[in-house]
Amino acid sequence: MTFPDRFQDLSNVREVPDHQEAFADPNRDESLIVELLELKQEVADEGSAVWFLQDLAREQDAEGGMMIEQSGVLEVPGLCYRSIPAVVTSAVGQTAISKGRQGREAQNIVRVYLANLRLKEVGTDVLITAYEPVVISPFSESAGTVGAGVVSPAEQSGCMPMAEVFKLSVSSFKVNDWSLFSA
Repeated sequence: MTFPDRFQDLSNVREVPDHQEAFADPNRDESLIVELLELKQEVADEGSAVWFLQDLAREQDAEGGMMIEQSGVLEVPGLCYRSIPAVVTSAVGQTAISKGRQGREAQNIVRVYLANLRLKEVGTDVLITAYEPVVISPFSESAGTVGAGVVSPAEQSGCMPMAEVFKLSVSSFKVNDWSLFSA
């Protein structure tokens, strides 16, 4: 997967679960997470990204979730197992969430980009999730680094916008060793 060098591997800073890879740009409080999950058979392909985005919002006790856009189902010919392409959907939402164990008073407004790459032949849903802060609460631990209030656009900082980072990450994702998925 390709993404800008400004994203640092979080496993060098804190423990990251074995089924995840997590990267962050601490200067912008943006993050990118890749997660391998058991395929959710009961979730339809066309609604899978939205389902996972809503599930994530519930998990993070998010408030005021709002869907911004949803893609149709795309097949990714470059990501195939035994010549069967992955099925990819994506969704973008905006919500208020707190970092870590901070309370509701520390909630930031965050845009969340989520893609679900369904690798049905190996029983896996691959989630690629990108977080982009829109407004930082003055009570958030992020305020000390990024500053409170409306976050300046990435372009003003000379950075690739998160929407582009997300598209690049999803479109460049590939599996180098399919044997990782065998039991």
